[in-house]
Amino acid sequence: MKQIKYLFLALAAVALTACMDGDWDAPDMVNAYGNAQLTETNVMRISDLKEKYDAEITATTNTYAQITDDVQIKAVVTGNDIGGNLYNMVSVDDGTGCILIAISQGGLYGYLPVGQEILVNLKGLYIGGYGQQAQIGSLYTNKNQVTYVSRMSRTLWNDHFKLIGTPDASKVFVDEFDVSRMADQNYLKMNSGKLMTIKNVKLKGADGTATFAPAALKDPANSVNRELEGFKNTQIVVRTSTYADFAASVMPVSTVNLTGIFTRYRNTWQILIRQESDIHYVQ
Repeated sequence: MKQIKYLFLALAAVALTACMDGDWDAPDMVNAYGNAQLTETNVMRISDLKEKYDAEITATTNTYAQITDDVQIKAVVTGNDIGGNLYNMVSVDDGTGCILIAISQGGLYGYLPVGQEILVNLKGLYIGGYGQQAQIGSLYTNKNQVTYVSRMSRTLWNDHFKLIGTPDASKVFVDEFDVSRMADQNYLKMNSGKLMTIKNVKLKGADGTATFAPAALKDPANSVNRELEGFKNTQIVVRTSTYADFAASVMPVSTVNLTGIFTRYRNTWQILIRQESDIHYVQ
């Protein structure tokens, strides 16, 4: 009797499953990152974008503007927070120019690896310069009541970008920094924010024990500037966050090639090494 009862229940379960399979649609798999509804409609070159907002970007008082035109940029990620040195930001390059995008979110490298192409809807976002470094984001007012472009919320960002294809590191070109043009203002304006390599340099103060970013030397932004031999600290520095994965790594005493995102603070170049593997020893 019990066997008949269990057989009946099993048949009922099969029948119910069959009905469900026939009436219910399978759930759509939606990418958790980005706005899949975005389409390329009015893509603008980054060089043209920076030229249009040149007054806001290069002003010495951290000015800004809201982008009201329905425009987009399409670019490849060249730097992210994988090593903890580019905090809450990614750098992107479209071949004509480069710019930083500030996002209030950690672990950006997980879905925005180097080589990932993205489409960014700029309408409603802000563009400006922090120390004359071009960046896109939202407005932030600090304790001194100074307002500038800083990190946008992850919700806002998620609505304004779309992933294009799969990451392809071969799309990323690393340019060589032209030391002879270090003081060239046009070179500074066009290339700040770009992934580049400075070759055959030595870190001043490297003695086999000195580290990149000891807490004792940090500035108010929790970062440490290290000089390069042969250059003044008003010309170029290696800037490392005390939270970077390699902050406590010993600086190389030998000649190296340094790759990183070359940003600016006013007229000073700042090399932001993305991760320790960006340090290449010269044989």
